[in-house]
Amino acid sequence: MVTGAGMPALFGARGYSAALEWIARRAEAFVIPLAALIVGMALFSLFIALVGKSPVLLYETMWRGGFGSWFSIQNSLSRAAPLLLAALCVALPARLGLVVIGGEGAIVLGGVAAAAVGMALGGAPSFIVILAMGVAGMAAGGIWIGAVGALRHYRAVNETISSLLMAYIAIALMNQLVEGPLRDPASLNKPSTQPLADIYRIGNIPGMDVHWGLVVGVVACLLSWVLIEKTRWGFAARIAGGNVRAAQVQGLAVGPLIVGFTALAGGFAGLAGMLEVAAVQGSANASLAAGYGYTGILVTFLARHNPLAIIPVAILLGGIDASGGLIQRRMELPDATVLVLQGMIFIVILFSETFYGRFKAFNPDLWKRSDLARETA
Repeated sequence: MVTGAGMPALFGARGYSAALEWIARRAEAFVIPLAALIVGMALFSLFIALVGKSPVLLYETMWRGGFGSWFSIQNSLSRAAPLLLAALCVALPARLGLVVIGGEGAIVLGGVAAAAVGMALGGAPSFIVILAMGVAGMAAGGIWIGAVGALRHYRAVNETISSLLMAYIAIALMNQLVEGPLRDPASLNKPSTQPLADIYRIGNIPGMDVHWGLVVGVVACLLSWVLIEKTRWGFAARIAGGNVRAAQVQGLAVGPLIVGFTALAGGFAGLAGMLEVAAVQGSANASLAAGYGYTGILVTFLARHNPLAIIPVAILLGGIDASGGLIQRRMELPDATVLVLQGMIFIVILFSETFYGRFKAFNPDLWKRSDLARETA
């Protein structure tokens, strides 16, 4: 008998049928998002044709800018690093049935907190400072998004609206701090905090022009998958996400689950902000609000809130984002063209939610009903 991890034994007619059911139940989460991505790109092709440009040339340029060379691949991977953590800010609360879209706020506050700690600890050993910056970034983001979870559970405030509004508040707070008490007097045209010393900067992965934030993001996704799929907290979160009343009847502490998962999600987003400061920008400034929090929403919806699927999807979206400059130069299109593509894909992804559970090919329960109907006919 041949067995695999989680796959039924492939032996005999019964085992073959069970294997088909195993594949069918999991194929839906891959096929429907892929079809939505293709449809979204097809609609975008019509838009590009209407403005008088070649869709074929556009996608060729997009591929060249995102993955056509080693330089392009490294650029895409660098852009994917914050997307991995920003997507987790949406994916973890989603397991509890929450739609948190304010990760941008946690990113900017995490960056500001990290920069402030880096300034305050100047002169300390580099390892201590970088670790403290990471803790500060995660704490700032965790408190910010954790507050969204607390408002949702204890005051019944809609988490989608509150997280979005709090993101705008966070950006305004960041601007106030960077242009006020934390501002470097030498930053004239673009207000920012004092630049970090080189010893406090996070370097690149050996042999690559990609900072270590990519590794941090991948590890965070792996740990999040373990949390959700292999621990009792993840199991409890899935139960609460399916039916809060049932979870409460079973004695699960839904409140701490909601606050804990949202705080952890915000902590990952805050860590993304810290990495932007320590590995990319070198200081906290308006560039922290680069839209990674909003792109992360698309990443996690395409990945169906699966932390493992977030990794390839983030790299794909990072490549699309990285191609924006080349599209602008080669095709004389606005740099925001990729934002239009992302918007169209997101709309189609939301529309595709209505198709889950409707196709017989992905629902073995419908197979059995058909077989039973034929037997009784």
